Amino acid sequence: MKDPVIRSNRNQCLLALIGASVVAVCVCVGVTMNLVTLFDENFDHMGIRTFCMFTVDSNILAGLTMLLCIPYTIDGLRTGYYHLPDWIVVLMHISVTAVSLTFLVSLCILAPVKGFVLIFTGSRFFLHGVCPVLSIVTFCCFIKSHLVRFGESFLALIPVFIYAMVYLVMVVFIGEDKGGWNDFYGFATRIPIWISLIAILPLTYGIAALLRLGHGKCCELQRKKDAELCRKAYSGGDISEVVENMARSHKKEMKTDNLVIPTQIIRHMIENTGAGLDPTDGCRRYLEAYLED
Repeated sequence: MKDPVIRSNRNQCLLALIGASVVAVCVCVGVTMNLVTLFDENFDHMGIRTFCMFTVDSNILAGLTMLLCIPYTIDGLRTGYYHLPDWIVVLMHISVTAVSLTFLVSLCILAPVKGFVLIFTGSRFFLHGVCPVLSIVTFCCFIKSHLVRFGESFLALIPVFIYAMVYLVMVVFIGEDKGGWNDFYGFATRIPIWISLIAILPLTYGIAALLRLGHGKCCELQRKKDAELCRKAYSGGDISEVVENMARSHKKEMKTDNLVIPTQIIRHMIENTGAGLDPTDGCRRYLEAYLED
């Protein structure tokens, strides 16, 4: 795009598309490797039993939420206006918190016991390392459409709480001898079970809070950059004319009659240039200019 604000929006869209796509592909690779490996002398839960592990479940959740992002990024490239719905950003925060917990458990609990090479090779290279790290980078650095609210951050506890209850029932109350699971994470045998139960949710919320903080800082930094870009590009000019020229350029470059009004971009331009133009009127001018023959 020739317009600097739309060009910035397009660059954000491309980065989000690349990050989300890479995470989704890596999750598919890691889970598929587990499914086709029917026996591993170091791990009992392979093949279809791989879904017993929170590692796999959390990565699948992360992969699915990243996939939800992809249609919006593709549409953003097609229309020149990229914006993720708030609910997708919240879901991404939930899933990235889950895989971050997986990464920390792998790094701080499993690797010291079973060895770093074993925990971070094969399918575990993707599920314990690559996918969590890339998910964190993608969410914090490339997903900048919505600031996660304080109350929304508590939703990140839901997947961990559900899995913790299932794990407790299958490992402690049923047990491996009666068809349950063995304590493959060591939460009941390597350390007292009450410590695990007390620590897991506060640890999860701590991760969620840090991710919310990192994501928020990156969003604020991007907004400051866009605000400065608006001031440099449009201050002192007729913002109405800028909006109209943007619409004409947009229609010419996209070569489509399907109209998508970049309402947030227009509002951002008006707010950061001190223009005495109402955002509603700016959107109306964009529409009229776009529909010109």
